Amino acid sequence: MTSDLINVQMESMPSNLPCRRLRVGAVDWCRRAAKLRAGAALLLTIWGADDRDRDGRYRVFAAFLDRDQITVLEHAMDAGAHPTYPSFVEFFPAAARMERAVFDLLGISSTHPDHRGWLRHAGWPKSVFPLRRDADAAQQFAAETEPYAFVQVEGDGVHEIPVGPVHAGIIEPGNFRFSVVGEKVLRLEARLGYTHKGIAKRFESLSLHEGHRLAARISGDSAAAYAWAYCAALEAATQAACPPRAVHLRALALEHERIANHLGDLGALGNDAGFAFGLTHFSRLKEDLLRVNQSIFGARYLMDFIVPGGVAADLSPHAPKRLRAFYASLEEDVASLRGIYENHAGVQDRFRGTGTLTAATAQMLGALGLAARASGIPQDLRATHPWPPYPEIGVAAITQSAGDVAARVALRLDEIFASLGLCRALLDKLPAGEIHAGIPSAAPGTLALGVIEGWRGPVAIALETGPHGGIRRCHAHDPSWQNWPLLEHAILGNIVPDFPLINKSFNLSYSGHDG
Repeated sequence: MTSDLINVQMESMPSNLPCRRLRVGAVDWCRRAAKLRAGAALLLTIWGADDRDRDGRYRVFAAFLDRDQITVLEHAMDAGAHPTYPSFVEFFPAAARMERAVFDLLGISSTHPDHRGWLRHAGWPKSVFPLRRDADAAQQFAAETEPYAFVQVEGDGVHEIPVGPVHAGIIEPGNFRFSVVGEKVLRLEARLGYTHKGIAKRFESLSLHEGHRLAARISGDSAAAYAWAYCAALEAATQAACPPRAVHLRALALEHERIANHLGDLGALGNDAGFAFGLTHFSRLKEDLLRVNQSIFGARYLMDFIVPGGVAADLSPHAPKRLRAFYASLEEDVASLRGIYENHAGVQDRFRGTGTLTAATAQMLGALGLAARASGIPQDLRATHPWPPYPEIGVAAITQSAGDVAARVALRLDEIFASLGLCRALLDKLPAGEIHAGIPSAAPGTLALGVIEGWRGPVAIALETGPHGGIRRCHAHDPSWQNWPLLEHAILGNIVPDFPLINKSFNLSYSGHDG
């Protein structure tokens, strides 16, 4: 194969962040990935597309968080019997499961040797690929159960503990296989995909102006982040400008979502440490915030507040005063509870040194968002790749260095106070004017990217426009794809009873991951 470096095509790509798109051949696919890795870029997402109806080819895309922009690599391959592209797992370990998912959905495989299914779960036969253009979304299949080849660990005293996929209570399904020596965890391997819902296929039946509602429901605790990412992609594709007032209100909703999730997790973490007092009081504070959301935004969870071209409702004249009073009260209560957590010997004994993720491991595995920041990596798109209104407001990436449960708890507390400050700044600088602008018709075949820093980390939407105002392809990505493998490292050397506490300290999305 001859070098295809001279065939690289580079262009800007519509996005809410600076974005370049590079069309490359097989050789440069890996060369570019290696160069991006050497430059400390992070893998954001991988997805594929069936373009056989256009030019007889499949395509695979990979988006990277570069220093000052997003870089999207695109590689096209002929639609032969076994379409294949080079794997870059050696540069970006997080690519392994994404590549397996691309095969399950589209039937194009990477050269990585791990070809175990990831999302299929006997929901459709091995020979069927639901995201191909000729796939019948309404077709029914008989279940084809098959064992999953968990990695086997052998040795004196080693035994396995299977946990899940069905868990107690309302926890979503995930299968965790522990290999244990004595009380210590030697290895953990997770299998996810049980909540795969066919969202990407569902998008293809919607119009561009309907897609934000489905996006907001991909992972319910990140509704504002997903809705904004979708709208950002659509607005970039159509070159539509969101009014400044609406941009500020979107950011306000996003910070409310961040605070609500941190409050809920802090209560659950206290409960997992045997301190039900924490669960009671942080749950009360989260409920107070949700009631404020209902009063101010019209809904407890903000699934339909962010819409293409702006937001669905404006603040009432009295809302800013009420919000400022609520922020002051919440800040005082959280400060008091922080003091209780930090001075409770039993709680700190459970938190400190438990589930440690070192900075080196986090960097090697490509950790994103909150999980990265708790291990000392200052990664927050609001600070490093700011989009409006954040350049005007100013955001600093908050970090903790220890990388353990205590660090992830402390980071959540720090971020609550920082988000309250951002909320006040957004209200202080809230522009007058309209809250919604029209979205022009989109030219078919436009690929655009929307990336928003949600409370877990960057949420991404890759949106391709179709004819007659429809969606040709929409790929949604949750940072949990990168961060679930971190849990397998953080548990090592800990005891099995600490797993719920460590797991909750990351609180990764099953639904957002499985799609």
